Amino acid sequence: MLPKAFLILLIIAVVYACYLVFQPFLIEIVAAMILVSIFYAPFEWLTNKLKGRKHIASLIMCLLIVLIIIIPLVNLLIYGAQRSVSAYSQTVDFLNSSSVNVTVKNKILEKTNLLGLDQGGVKSLIVDFAKKSTDIFVSGAANFVKSTASMLASLLLIILTMFFFFVEGKGMLEKLMYWTPLPNKYDKEIFKKFRDVSIYTMISTFVSAAAQGIAGAIGFLAIGMPAFFPGIFMTLFSLVPYIGCAIIWAPIGIYLLIIGKIWQGVFLLIWGALVISNIDNLVRAYIIKGKAEVHPILIIFSVLGGISLFGFWGVFIGPLVISLAVTILHIYEMEYAEILEK
Repeated sequence: MLPKAFLILLIIAVVYACYLVFQPFLIEIVAAMILVSIFYAPFEWLTNKLKGRKHIASLIMCLLIVLIIIIPLVNLLIYGAQRSVSAYSQTVDFLNSSSVNVTVKNKILEKTNLLGLDQGGVKSLIVDFAKKSTDIFVSGAANFVKSTASMLASLLLIILTMFFFFVEGKGMLEKLMYWTPLPNKYDKEIFKKFRDVSIYTMISTFVSAAAQGIAGAIGFLAIGMPAFFPGIFMTLFSLVPYIGCAIIWAPIGIYLLIIGKIWQGVFLLIWGALVISNIDNLVRAYIIKGKAEVHPILIIFSVLGGISLFGFWGVFIGPLVISLAVTILHIYEMEYAEILEK
């Protein structure tokens, strides 16, 4: 029989070597795990309807996920990047056109005299702000697309991994439960936590998007502008990482300032920065906290940190890491309660 210490050392070395091999694809693997855990119940139902044909059921589920989630998200991302560039060009054209009449320019000049800016300075400031905003949007879109080396390759890897996880996932979990030294009840609790947090994070993503749309619509109503379509667009764009719904309210707020509607523009920009931009994190934290059993402030930090490290998928990975850590610490408390209480 092999010495126990040597065997443990060998296992650690092999696991670390596997980590190095798979490290470039960890985001894709985790993303596939999250999506499969969310849609596994429909997959089982579909497998039963197809009389146990797992491969066909898995292929259908992958196609549905691509059509329902991946393609709309990518289209929104591309559209958002294009619109941000267009918005910058239109801002420059507007400021340089004769449609910005003298009366409006004088109003702007009167409102900005206290800042020591002349008319050209105001125009330059607005153009510069629009340019920087556009750069942020485009850079964010580019970072999202490049966050996993190649967007197309990343999506293909996620879809391929999902296919095999649907087919072999249950057997892989059973094997993992057999390998781990933890009792099966703890393994099942960890797997259940992963699935629950994944589902509620997905739900919270869409609910927080709706909350941003509603908050945006309220802001538009408060300044006497039509609110329905801006609210719809803000809901959609809030699902796009890096770009978000600021692509709607920020240009409109700037436009209101340009045409002399000062308090409306200031209100919309402040409302957008303080309320619209933050309500999604609050809603997400409130929804997830029950299943993750983590304080809402930790959920907010985990989402922000996850996005910083992993891009879009950090919205899911951050809360998962925190909730799994809390679950493992809870298992540790139960197993060593007598020692800890001494």
